Amino acid sequence: MIPDTVVETGPPAGAGGDACTTPGESAGAYATALLDTARQRPVGAPGAAPLPVRSVGVVGAGLMASQLAMVFARQLGVPVLITDLSQAKVDGALAWITAHLEKLVSRGQLNETAARELGSLIRGTVDKREYANCDVVIEAVFEELNVKRAVFAELEPLLRADALLLTNTSSLSVTAMGHGLAHPERVVGLHFFNPVAVLPLVEIIRTGNSDDVSLATACSLARLLGKTAVLVADTPGFVVNRILTRLFCELLQLIDIGADIELADHALDPLGLPMTPLTLLGFIGPAVQLHICETMHAAYPDRFYVSTSLTAIADARLRGYLDKSGTVLPEAAALLPAADVDSAAPAPDADAIKIRILDALAEEVGLMLAEKVVSGPADIDLCMLLGANYPRHLGGLTPLLDQSGASRRVWGKDFHPGSGFAD
Repeated sequence: MIPDTVVETGPPAGAGGDACTTPGESAGAYATALLDTARQRPVGAPGAAPLPVRSVGVVGAGLMASQLAMVFARQLGVPVLITDLSQAKVDGALAWITAHLEKLVSRGQLNETAARELGSLIRGTVDKREYANCDVVIEAVFEELNVKRAVFAELEPLLRADALLLTNTSSLSVTAMGHGLAHPERVVGLHFFNPVAVLPLVEIIRTGNSDDVSLATACSLARLLGKTAVLVADTPGFVVNRILTRLFCELLQLIDIGADIELADHALDPLGLPMTPLTLLGFIGPAVQLHICETMHAAYPDRFYVSTSLTAIADARLRGYLDKSGTVLPEAAALLPAADVDSAAPAPDADAIKIRILDALAEEVGLMLAEKVVSGPADIDLCMLLGANYPRHLGGLTPLLDQSGASRRVWGKDFHPGSGFAD
């Protein structure tokens, strides 16, 4: 069923959406204008004065946590404290940071003095009581709600009442993480993308409890880190992961019912995306993507599919469907279903697969706009340009959906009426 808000009025314009979609404007020009204004305060950000950030805590010592510690120290020039459950894990994170600094020096990106000064800002401990004077603490632990809630419950009594609690969750409910806390208003999602130092997007997830000062501080922090922030409602998968997971689910469902895997993986090649979906899945990791698919299926079971082949590949601990050259791994091929040679229905060709995926994305974008996940189509395009490396000539995602006809096939109208994208 098509939401009335989309059918009658169309999806609302986003940040600068109307100004960037004059008739006849190209998608590339739209993207350029969007990115030129993107570093301004995010649409919907409160006008409250942000609190200063003079020290940062990072909970966790894995790769993401180590990257976060580096970015905070390098961009803010403030002390950063890492903790984990064991000293060995903390030492491992500090060793990674030291090695990374040495690599930056060898590449000429830092001199030795700057590297030493930067390294001296980051230290580690297993004693979370040392977070007492931190202005901001961000958790980057295992992507499991109960684990993250336990971390916040342990941290809250150790921190000052005005300290900001941040989560780097990629798809879980930030609201649920604040349940049971004395001050859920200071919990905000700050979802970075991997690699943290490279990808410029930060999704800032607001909850119904987040107060204006906490949100303003999170927005200011993103700007100080050199990131572009998009304010996002607390819904499963937020923006980038929700869209990419819908793409994965459509593709993997086709593969699971016997579609040729190479044909399916390359069906979107004419769009000029940064890489094929299965190549991207290999970078994300099968186990991680499976967990996200399961989270999204629990929220939207009619649209998000849990793939049997992805489950088998994750269980087998394979790196994905493809090897580093992009060829299907024999071990993965052995886990795929055989094509149904007795089926009366013809196997879908590349064009049919492309249309199915684009129509699914158009459906998801329309629903996200109806749910007010973001302020409008322009915010979705910012997220896909900066968080998923969608090519600028596509304009992000919504101009592509208009140009391909998917918007009209699904919703009966374009996301950018009168822009000329669909001409």
